Amino acid sequence: MAEIKTLVDLFESSCRVRGEAPLFGTRQGNMFKWISYAETHRRVAQVRSLLRVLGVVRGDRIALIADNSIDWASICYATAGCAAITVPMYPEQRPLDWEFVLRDCRPKVVFLGTKSVATKYGRIQGNLPFVEHLIVIQGDETDDSTLSARLRRLSDPTADIEPPLPDDPADFIYTSGTMGQPKGVILSHGNIVTNVLASTLAFPLFSSDRTLSFLPWAHCFGQTVDLHLMLHVGAQIGINGDITSLMTNLQLVRPTILIAVPRIFFRIHEGVHKQIAERPLVIQRLFRTAVAAATKRAQGDALNIGERLGLMTAEPLIFRKVRKKFGGSLRFAISGSAALNRSVAEFVNALGIEVFEGYGLTEASPVVSVNTPGHRKFGTVGKAIPGVTIAIDRTATQDPQVGEIVIQGPSVMKGYHSAPEDTARVLTADGRLRTGDLGYLDPNGYLVITGRLKEQFKLQNGRYVAPTPIEEHVKQSPLISNCVLYGADRPFCVLLVVPEQAKVEDEARKRGLTVSNCAEDSLVYDMLKTEISTRTREFQSYMRPKKLLVLSEDFTVDNGFMTPSMKVRRQEVINRYSLQLAKLYADSTVA
Repeated sequence: MAEIKTLVDLFESSCRVRGEAPLFGTRQGNMFKWISYAETHRRVAQVRSLLRVLGVVRGDRIALIADNSIDWASICYATAGCAAITVPMYPEQRPLDWEFVLRDCRPKVVFLGTKSVATKYGRIQGNLPFVEHLIVIQGDETDDSTLSARLRRLSDPTADIEPPLPDDPADFIYTSGTMGQPKGVILSHGNIVTNVLASTLAFPLFSSDRTLSFLPWAHCFGQTVDLHLMLHVGAQIGINGDITSLMTNLQLVRPTILIAVPRIFFRIHEGVHKQIAERPLVIQRLFRTAVAAATKRAQGDALNIGERLGLMTAEPLIFRKVRKKFGGSLRFAISGSAALNRSVAEFVNALGIEVFEGYGLTEASPVVSVNTPGHRKFGTVGKAIPGVTIAIDRTATQDPQVGEIVIQGPSVMKGYHSAPEDTARVLTADGRLRTGDLGYLDPNGYLVITGRLKEQFKLQNGRYVAPTPIEEHVKQSPLISNCVLYGADRPFCVLLVVPEQAKVEDEARKRGLTVSNCAEDSLVYDMLKTEISTRTREFQSYMRPKKLLVLSEDFTVDNGFMTPSMKVRRQEVINRYSLQLAKLYADSTVA
């Protein structure tokens, strides 16, 4: 077999080996319809031919504003086959965000997922005269602007491949911009492919595996792990579509591997606890005993006869039924993109869904480290994948253990597009990447993440606070939708908190209370304060919030408080509520 050095090599090799085996599945009615590797190969050749007709040559940019689909993958691999560069974006982004990216990368062709996306794009179209071609992926086949209509008019659907070099850019993936404007991360074919190949060495993946893809391929984690990696091993990829249909689609596809972000595991944790709370007390006691026993066993401790009996009883009565909701065939789940709370990971694992948490970032293509079967330690993000080295720079923290995570390896980006100063700040002269993340390596080489260097703030007393671990603990509460911890140069910490309105009202009713306005009701404040105190008791007292600012508006992409990859733009939140925060600190009373 020829050596795989580029995405073209990866795609062509898999299609040649797998042939008529199923690759992509899409839901039609109450079933998934699958198309083969060979059919996908033909589709990619057609799109590549279209790109050639449109004048696409080596180094051109092809922008893609669309949700996951067979056509998304076809455009991506066809672009690679023209030695051009894919620039993926999210349909949920604001048109102004699209405009910033498009002005920065200046694409020749822009693919738009749907007519509604095209309508949004229309607001900025007049500002982007350099875009030569607009094509809508989904739409009426009689409409000449749609992809299917353009493909149907092709006279020759078999354009030759223009082979890219391993060092050629494959993607410009624009970071979410939580601390400022997005930056275009330049990932070469070699960056992505070495990350895929290293990940296959770390994990036991087979051509018999199936995934249900719901992470956006516009995000580096979704694209590398959920698309390129699964295609490389010859697996089947079901495309989820509407996120509200996720649970139904899991049962239809019956995935063997679930690739998800912590939010999904939080939902499992919350949903199962809610269901168990409605069961008889004897079932509740059995559940608690069995979860504790399963967690103890996972840590390598021996179980007594009562614990073993509890596990045996809970397996058919509770655990197996929970797993069946996820299709009943899961071998394991991989969590990435953000921190997964240890207690949540241990809980999901106790249900019989093995969870392996990893760490990465777009600038590293993205996987840096991961827990694997036989090498897993809860509370860590695992060991470095093959070819990657991790070092801890404690210069900025002056801490004996915790410092900035610095990585080196073949998957480290080439730099930021048209941003040499930003590139110089994170890439050292010898090619190491300063991640901006804080953490440490334990004695066995497992990496522990403690927060972000830029997010860390210092109180007036000189003590540093990393907000992320506290926020993640608080967000486990069913009463809380979102939160941001604040306290830079202040005497104590304050938590800006978005309550989960319906659940707060339910809890109030159970206590015989009536809630009129969550953001202004003192009863809600007291309820949330008690809940947050419970959730944060394991942290040092100076880290725990002394006051709350209860918000009436949730964090969303539309209001600018969230990135499309669902990361909080904390500075936006703090800026928006700066006056209310000032009043809180002006009031000398500490609740």
